[in-house]
Amino acid sequence: MSMHSSGTRPLELHPDRYFDADLLVRGIARSLYEETRSLPIVSPHGHVDPALLAENAPFPEPTTLLITPDHYVVRMLHSQGVSLESLGLTPTDGAPHETNPRAAWQRFAEHYYLFLGTPSAAWLDYELSEVFGVRTRLDAGSALAIYDEIAEKLQSPEFLPRALFERFNVEVLATTDAATDLLAHHARIAASGWTGRVIPTFRPDRALAVASTGWREEIGRLSSIVGAPIESAGALVAALAARRLTFKDHGARATDHGVRRPWTQRLPQQHLDAIFARAMDGKATTEDQEHFEGHMLIEMARLSVDDGLVMQLHAGVWRDHDESLLARFGHSMGGDVPMASDHVTGLHALLNAYGNHPAFRLIVFTLDESTYARELAPLAGHYSAMRLGPPWWFHDSIEGMTRFRQRTTETAGLWNTAGFNDDTRAFCSIPARHDLSRRVDANWLAGLVARHIVDLGDARRMARALAIDLARDAYRLPVPRHDK
Repeated sequence: MSMHSSGTRPLELHPDRYFDADLLVRGIARSLYEETRSLPIVSPHGHVDPALLAENAPFPEPTTLLITPDHYVVRMLHSQGVSLESLGLTPTDGAPHETNPRAAWQRFAEHYYLFLGTPSAAWLDYELSEVFGVRTRLDAGSALAIYDEIAEKLQSPEFLPRALFERFNVEVLATTDAATDLLAHHARIAASGWTGRVIPTFRPDRALAVASTGWREEIGRLSSIVGAPIESAGALVAALAARRLTFKDHGARATDHGVRRPWTQRLPQQHLDAIFARAMDGKATTEDQEHFEGHMLIEMARLSVDDGLVMQLHAGVWRDHDESLLARFGHSMGGDVPMASDHVTGLHALLNAYGNHPAFRLIVFTLDESTYARELAPLAGHYSAMRLGPPWWFHDSIEGMTRFRQRTTETAGLWNTAGFNDDTRAFCSIPARHDLSRRVDANWLAGLVARHIVDLGDARRMARALAIDLARDAYRLPVPRHDK
């Protein structure tokens, strides 16, 4: 089914969008938002390819810019039977797929109604209107005219990646990079003389996933980079410690770790060595991997105490749940599904080792909303090293962000949270996501003011904290001189 429009409709973003229908709350929300809307964007966690800003070449065309890198878009279309091949994604076996980006864009536009009421529509409408100046709603009838309008603008200097970075008012953008990434793009950015701040984030997941098919190859690459054999778990930790320092030299402020279950434990050396040996023989099991990762997370916390890098932990997700999609298109194609998690038990070993260490900082993200009030807020409200990461993936939405504030603030307070990050690889969605977050937070705060829980002066301070100050503090980012 596709729902074609009956006629061209203007694309007009309401100035009070996402604010409460209650006039008192709406008025307060509007005033709070006006104070934060123009603040710089602090993006301490995301997945933009640094090559984009290193090369600063024109974006090729609208489809590969706005559709194919956005997992929210691809996931929704797949759920309604739209094949990924028809959107221009390339199967791993080279099977036939759409090679005409205009045709893929048309197919996307014919199904744009699927995103009504979702954050994707909020972000995409913002991008079309505020980034590209489109004044017509996207649908089957307007699709190709809008495609051509955007494609033309992408060839102008004002729409080069670095020009957009500056127009978006990005103070800092963190990418996410494997332990074996040589950081050549970051080095190129630093050497170019451009003043935009783009920093790497150290993500060693591939080196810790001992049961994965590519683990030994990753260990081989890591060994070659550090110039030392890796024949034991201890040697692996030493190699990762060296790489962390290299990342830090390139400006990194954080590490990132993704696990299915938030589990930490110290393993006896004999047990650890046995898992490593099985992994080197290609015989490690998924249980081995969970135990190995649980031990290594504590090691990564220890290294964070030593080198000062903030530790991020993303847990509560079954990645690549759709095995057929994984086989056809590879990893990270939107088949991730939230699952239940136990942070109280799982993080006990790590937090008892380093949770109150003054040099340690741990930011915890989850897809399991049920843990917000029951586990995460009480944990962050006690351990001085712990901060709560903002709603992520399925929950970085209008209602999801509001639920997060409602379920965590009373126990953890605001300053035990990490503000907002966009967690996106879709570059042009960055300002859209931050704008949505600032509107939602302003509306939540306005409700507190209207009920006399906080006064307007405190709400103004809280709004600014949510927009930039908490992220700067959580990730230990330097405050620009002009903002001190």
